[in-house]
Amino acid sequence: MEIKKLIEPNNSKILLLVADGLGGIPHPDYGFRTELEAANTPNLDMLASKSVLGLSVPVEPGITPGSGPAHLSLFGYDPTKYEIGRGVLEALGIGFHMTSKDVAARGNFATIKPDRTIVDRRAGRIPTEESRKIVEKLQKHIKEIDGVEVILKPGKEHRFVLILRGDNLSDRIADTDPQHEGLKILDPVPLAREAEFTASVIKKFVERALEIIKDEPRANGILLRGFARVPDLEPFPERYRLKALSIAAYPMYKGLTRLLGFDTPDAGDSFELEVKKLKELWKDYDFVYLHFKDTDKAGEDGNFEKKVNVIEKLDTFIPELLDLGPDVFVVTGDHSTPSLIGGHSWHPNPLLIYSKRAGIFNKEAKFTERDCSRGYLGTIRSLDLMPLILASAGRLKKFGA
Repeated sequence: MEIKKLIEPNNSKILLLVADGLGGIPHPDYGFRTELEAANTPNLDMLASKSVLGLSVPVEPGITPGSGPAHLSLFGYDPTKYEIGRGVLEALGIGFHMTSKDVAARGNFATIKPDRTIVDRRAGRIPTEESRKIVEKLQKHIKEIDGVEVILKPGKEHRFVLILRGDNLSDRIADTDPQHEGLKILDPVPLAREAEFTASVIKKFVERALEIIKDEPRANGILLRGFARVPDLEPFPERYRLKALSIAAYPMYKGLTRLLGFDTPDAGDSFELEVKKLKELWKDYDFVYLHFKDTDKAGEDGNFEKKVNVIEKLDTFIPELLDLGPDVFVVTGDHSTPSLIGGHSWHPNPLLIYSKRAGIFNKEAKFTERDCSRGYLGTIRSLDLMPLILASAGRLKKFGA
């Protein structure tokens, strides 16, 4: 069904809080509890006792999603239909305007051994300023390869963006990042015949770059993934007839929402500053997406106690977000990042929808994976969340006679 035909605008306000990588699984070293179960979250639990709960599957059961596909689902775009490479999201997120001649890739600085075995995929999460200086050094020495312009832009911490600009380029290139320590940097393998030239350019770039940064103490390697061009997507504000705002500190999430037509102001580099910016702009928008990153970072680091701590930190912001008076307040993750696994996983996201229209709630419920699994919503696709949000906001009219 085309939801667009049922949309009926009103003055309701919607707040979607996405705690990146929020979900977890029971950890044997911590009493077989998840991080949400171990955390002291009086405010989220209070909210859960007045909300409908459920679990959401980002893509398909058993499929581990990247952040891009997981967020696309939350915004109501089928990620199996609209594949957006990480490179595009990173490039747009830092404010770089891509053209039809561009292919972008997300880059990580990494720590490697002389034989190119990866010791640390994130180079110890080097500070952004240190990373920026390395990017500037690379750009100074690498401006063009075989007639293709090479553009390098720094991101946050260990991240950077590589943009290739020229004719006859393809984004059908396999990642050079094997996604695990203890493995060697991969070659940029072409996935189609038309990508052979692009793969050769990337291989030459990697060779030159590794030579230039070989003496860096931590960032002596580079990993590339998510080669992509800009896709054609229907803007979110047109799709749902909502004036939409994105509040996120990290480039990838700013990039995705910018691609979807959200307003994406600079929100600073901390969640405190994000919330401050939200308060400044709240009255001007129908729909606000607010991103919290630290849950995912702690999960990826395999640090159970740190993830518990950042969940507790997030909990302290709930009262002031409620004070804004959203008609619909949604709290969920884009994907799960259990510290037991140390990376993204296929496990469903805990989901909470607070609205007087949302449905039946359990006054005894807490915001945990177990209570969400017993919730009114059951287990749904993340792709089905936007219709539920719109209905809870009174923005969908009746279907049929």
